[in-house]
This record gives sequence, structure tokens and C-alpha cells, in this order.
Amino acid sequence: MRRGWLVGSLFGSVVVAASVLALSGCSNLGYYWQSASGHMRMLQAARPVQDWLADGHAPQRLKDKLALSQRIRAYASSELLLPDNPSYRRYADLQRSAVIWNVVAAPAYSLKLKTWCFPVTGCVGYKGYFDEREARSEAERARAEGYEAATYPVPAYSTLGWMNWAGGDPLLNTFINYPEGELARMIFHELAHQVVYVKDDTMFNESFATAVERLGVERWLQTQASEKAREDYARYNARRLQFRALTQDTRKRLQAVYADLSLTDPVREERKQELLARFRAGYREIRAGWNLDPARLRLTDQWVAQANNASFGAQAAYDDLVPGFEALFASVGGDWKRFYAEAKRLAELPKAERQARLTTTKDSSHA
Repeated sequence: MRRGWLVGSLFGSVVVAASVLALSGCSNLGYYWQSASGHMRMLQAARPVQDWLADGHAPQRLKDKLALSQRIRAYASSELLLPDNPSYRRYADLQRSAVIWNVVAAPAYSLKLKTWCFPVTGCVGYKGYFDEREARSEAERARAEGYEAATYPVPAYSTLGWMNWAGGDPLLNTFINYPEGELARMIFHELAHQVVYVKDDTMFNESFATAVERLGVERWLQTQASEKAREDYARYNARRLQFRALTQDTRKRLQAVYADLSLTDPVREERKQELLARFRAGYREIRAGWNLDPARLRLTDQWVAQANNASFGAQAAYDDLVPGFEALFASVGGDWKRFYAEAKRLAELPKAERQARLTTTKDSSHA
């Protein structure tokens, strides 16, 4: 499954601690070491895009994708006013299908994610590993604590611009072959994290970046893309919206069951399993109409089969505040500079207040 299939971007960006100097006094130095060393290995594997384009041994398909990525990268800064810096001007082939693997966890009767806290980045609802086996071990530890847990591959993450001195975040083989519209979404999303980032508020950060990617790709397709690219993206987006509607409905129904204090745990568990069975049946129904190679749906199928509270809780971070940000963008007349300024002002507010304002903005736009 490509990033973006699970309600906007389940396989979204994860921020790892970028400064080893900030780690003194932390008990889990092993985790920070794997984060820092894994990131540095990735940076060392990256070469400037122009070097790849001049490489006589590089496949032509890769060169075409890299050339496209640089047009998208230039558009991101010139038209969307995203940062103009070294990020996404180099490329690395990691020889694997994901850059990291994320772990998420949630209680048996709640969609609220367990959080892990780090220096600099604050507390987030996921924990990333460069080694899949280590990620799965972390998930098992969460299960031993009584949580439901999930592990999923991540094609890209952002260092929030902190590593631009070292060449910035590179393009990777894990997403470079995405279709045009999805590649643009990925680059816009990750650059958006360098515009606004709030410690301890994953939902605000990811919803903001998701709104930027959606708004940005709409403009890219309208003004820069071929008719074929627009048609390909329209088909992809139709599937995304179908799946998003199904998962949002399931999430709301699960939340209602968990919030009903009149239910005993056995009854709550029964209703939970009924909703999950209904979700999987709904997925089979919409999947049948997609007419895609089963190999392309392998990860989606796996996610649906294993979906639990942690899976649905992770989706909320990328989804719940997006309508509010989109309404905010419309309220400033589609002016990117004003939009970013307003987002930064919201970021300075207490967490509950900024989320309430985004909800109010969304509701006002529908009035």
C-alpha cells in the first residue's frame, strides 16, 4: 500500500530525535542510538539529484522520476511558498521498501494513542525504528502492558529542517516511483512540517501537513500535470475517499461504543467486534470495485485484517483537523503566506484552544 491510501496519509511522516547531544540523562540510549545512526546512514547514502541524472548507469525510469521530483520541488517553493532549502534535492536508494517502521498503541476500549516522549520533538503518538524487528519487539512490549498495538512501514519522515546543514531530507527509493500526483503529495507534506511544528500535538502537525499536501496537489494537477496524470490521480483519489469514508464511519462508531458508560466490558467487546467485522465486510465490498492487481493491495489487505484501536487512532492524527485547516485556507482567500501565518498563530495557543478553533472554523465554513 502506498502512502496516502489510509485516509489521507496513514503512512505519514515521523520525526526522530535529530540531536544526540540532547540525549544525556535519557534511560533508553539504545533507541536514540539506532535513530541517530540509522538517519546518518541514510544521509551518507544520498547523492545530489544532478549526479544521478548524469550517471550513465542509472535507469532511465529513475532519471525521469528524479527530474519530475525537482520540478515538483521547485513548484513547492515558488508557488506554495514552502521552504527553499537542501531538502529533497538529493536521492538515496536504501535497498529496502520502507525507511522506518512505526509502532502505535492504544487501550482496548479507546482510540487515544499511547505517547512516547523525546528531547526536542516532545511527545508523539508513535515510535519509529529503522529495523523492522525492533519495531515489532516494541509492539510486543506494548501488548504486554495491555495495549493493542500495530506496526506499519513508513516511506518518508521529516527532520523539520534541522538537518539541512547536512544536506536535508533526501528523496528515497521508498516513494520515488509513486505516480505523479502522489509523489507531489509526499514532497508537499514533508516540506510542510518545516513550516509549522508544535511539540506534543501530533494531530495538529499531521493535519496541517495533510491539508497542505491536498491543497498543493490540487493546484499542481490543475496547472502543471498532464491529462493522464490528472486521470490517474482522480482514480486514486476516488479510492482514497471511499476508504476514508469507511474508516471514518467505523472510527466514530467505535468511539460511541467506548464512550457509552452503560455498557459492561463483555457487551462493549461484543459490539466492538461486530463493528470491526462490519468494517472488513465494507472493505471487501469497495475493494471488489477497484479492479486493481492484488499485489498492489497486499499492504492494504493486511492493514484491514489486523486493524485495531491503535490503527484507527493513528488515522485520526492525519485526518480530524484537516477540514479546519482547509477552511482556514479558504478564509484567507487561498493566500499561502497568510495561511502559514495563521497556522503559526494557532500553534502558539494552548492545545485545546487551537483544536477548538480549527473545529469552529470547519463548522463555520459549512454553515
